[in-house]
Amino acid sequence: MERRFEERKREIEQDAHIDQQALASCVRQLQQFGTPYFAHFLRSETRQNAQVFLEGLLSDLPRKNLESIAYRYEQERSGLQRFIGQTDWDHQPLLKRLAEQVAATIGEDDGIIAFDPSGFEKDGKKSAGVARQWLGRFGKVDNGQVGTFMAYATRQEHVLVNAKLFIPQEWNDAPARCKRAHIPEQEYRKHKTRHRHCLEMLTEQGQLLPHKWVTGDDEIGKVSSFRRALRKRKEKYVLAVPCNTLVRDLENVPKYSGRGAPPKGAFIRVDEWKDSLKEKDWQVMDVRDGEKGVIVRKLATCNVLAHTERGRVANEELLIVTERPDGNGVKVDYYLSNALDESAEELARVIVASHRVEDCFRRAKSACGLADYEVQTWYGWHHHVTISLLASWFLTKETLHRKKREAYR
Repeated sequence: MERRFEERKREIEQDAHIDQQALASCVRQLQQFGTPYFAHFLRSETRQNAQVFLEGLLSDLPRKNLESIAYRYEQERSGLQRFIGQTDWDHQPLLKRLAEQVAATIGEDDGIIAFDPSGFEKDGKKSAGVARQWLGRFGKVDNGQVGTFMAYATRQEHVLVNAKLFIPQEWNDAPARCKRAHIPEQEYRKHKTRHRHCLEMLTEQGQLLPHKWVTGDDEIGKVSSFRRALRKRKEKYVLAVPCNTLVRDLENVPKYSGRGAPPKGAFIRVDEWKDSLKEKDWQVMDVRDGEKGVIVRKLATCNVLAHTERGRVANEELLIVTERPDGNGVKVDYYLSNALDESAEELARVIVASHRVEDCFRRAKSACGLADYEVQTWYGWHHHVTISLLASWFLTKETLHRKKREAYR
């Protein structure tokens, strides 16, 4: 192991001219970082494979798959392959440790938990959960897998902390196919929606991560039963919804004529409600994102009742509409929240933070090999993704420490 560290150190020094003392410190930090996570493994060989795979995901390899990592670190590919894709070691203790460390380092009482699905293009039919489905990040329906991810954001930093592989209904209808991909029975016996996965992750880590808010994109927020489940858990949420969401304005009710039942007002699309606004209805505010400077937003709110998927009426919620610069135009977003009395500034803070999930994915995919897996089993997907999340947290932590050191200079 030491010989590999020395060779890698010389390569990085030559390529980037990094200070030798700082580099040696980084190598030690990476070893120290992995120790509490990989102590979960009883066998020294498994711990070594885990550490090598972590280092490989953080290396300068252009594609961080099993074969490339094994070659770089002079390992038998079969050993790493068994570790990632063929054994069923439990990844949950590693994710629990990750949440604990994230909370201890960047936790804040008004932190934000964000949910976001992410698609991965994938050929073939054997890989667990692969199907023709909507891959949101590619903006198309294609063959691939979809993971539902959970991120944690505070004023200090933001990082992915959990993930679950979505199993489409066509897989649930083919138990033999599920068994061949080593999907646990509890994952396919009854179809699990992405929203069910979100609630499961919230159960697993919500108590570990101090937070005030739950947020998510419109694929997550549009399902009224998910919002209802959050209310039952007494979670405050600000969730994006599509522009065709139907709401009834509770602040502009038609006048009562004195005869018959009082009028309730019609349900209209949220984009139609937005188009009816006058300039005085908007609040203009500057919301600062630590990495992108000042984002000028226009924000309007209204207490509403929203239609459910079955045409019923949900609980009273707050409709939030925002406008923000987007290239040469203006991007309009719609949200529903159960925080009826929250300040506009706080709502805007949560909305800005929800967009940081994109930064989390960029870091994990570009620097930590999140999308570079070549495994077919359910275990393999979760093993690769889990260690990629650890690698991403290591980078996030080092970035945070560097910022703090620079602040004290």
